[in-house]
Amino acid sequence: MSFQPISLTTLDFNPFQRIGRDWMLITAGDDAGVNTMTASWGGAGTLWGEDVVTVYIRPSRYTHQFVEAQGRFSLCFFDEAWRAQLSMLGRVSGRDRDKIADAGLHVTWLDGIPVFEQARQVLLVQTLYVDTLRADCFTDRALLDKCYPQRDLHTVYVGKVLGAYEQ
Repeated sequence: MSFQPISLTTLDFNPFQRIGRDWMLITAGDDAGVNTMTASWGGAGTLWGEDVVTVYIRPSRYTHQFVEAQGRFSLCFFDEAWRAQLSMLGRVSGRDRDKIADAGLHVTWLDGIPVFEQARQVLLVQTLYVDTLRADCFTDRALLDKCYPQRDLHTVYVGKVLGAYEQ
């Protein structure tokens, strides 16, 4: 199989299901190295006249430095059969071992951005805006205490969708 471009206007993409329940891999890198992480927080929509996605990465995550360095990343979505591998990719750091190989995934490149051959759907993303969540901006302090007891707040990336692909 190979990836085929698909128009965002015809994309079958429910972000509540695809991101929140099915999960996704956020992947970035270059010839020197690639890293990925599982994510279930994010969104998709329109902002500044652009089709965008929003993802959240804690600075402690190894993938953070890859996204920061490249400014481009992919969101890869998989069939349910890959759930165990996605779970492992969310728990294990790429600093410690080659978790991509351990998961049985193979990196390929679309427009210079790393993606996985086994993904069923891919979004290519260019970072437009980066910021860090701030504790003083939470209007519901219970969320802050629940999600950030150590106050290790996420970096927020708003990115323009450069392309969508399916297999």
